[in-house]
Amino acid sequence: MVLGNKIDLNSDVGESFGIYKLGLDEEVIPLISSANIACGFHAGDPAVMRQTTSLAKVHGVALGAHPGFPDRVGFGRRYMDATLQEIKDDVVYQVGALQAFAALQGKRLQHVKPHGGLYNMAVRNVDVWDAVAEVLAGLDRDLILVAMAGPNRDEIEAIGRRHSIRIAFEFFADRAYNPDGSLVSRRNPGAVLHESQAVAKRVIRMVTHGLVTAEDGSEIALEAHTICVHGDNPEAVALVRQIREALLASGIEVVPMGTFL
Repeated sequence: MVLGNKIDLNSDVGESFGIYKLGLDEEVIPLISSANIACGFHAGDPAVMRQTTSLAKVHGVALGAHPGFPDRVGFGRRYMDATLQEIKDDVVYQVGALQAFAALQGKRLQHVKPHGGLYNMAVRNVDVWDAVAEVLAGLDRDLILVAMAGPNRDEIEAIGRRHSIRIAFEFFADRAYNPDGSLVSRRNPGAVLHESQAVAKRVIRMVTHGLVTAEDGSEIALEAHTICVHGDNPEAVALVRQIREALLASGIEVVPMGTFL
């Protein structure tokens, strides 16, 4: 369920590299309120980071860093046997780089959302959330950590209090859920959802009733501050547009998470 009548709509963007284009950033960014910008490890490069930051600024979209494992071949979705210190160093490096690009645009970062394998590792091991939160607190206590709604919520909220940073809990509009509130592996059929009207109805149900139907038909109670639609989903534009229209029609305002958290 939402806080009041406001919710954030985010997407993972800035994932092109050199001459290789990935995602539909020019179409997706005008429809969202917060952008998770790849920082060069799993995707993106300095030019793409600059261009994406500028595009988000033009459309009044809040800026966020999307740090991942240094694994372009696996798009950052594979696990790495990294220590917590290595994870902290990698996050500092990536967030710091995007902070610099934002500063050149006269902007500050709003949030940090780990990517792919790093995000999923944190879902399974809260010490990773703690490591990322420690970095955010050291860089800028105004940064919001985006974490998955569902598993380990109480522990994640305690991490936020310990480091004096805000936590935004996230719902994945276009991903199937397991009964325990985790995401169905992308390796399984049906893990990524594509039908825009069905996805929009699912989002409205989560926002208004705090319920999501899991893959096995069971009901999961979820409360989120931000909704993610993946920018590399071929149906991303249709999904984001349908979700945004459904939210507005339901009296829910789509605004950056930093304005209400």
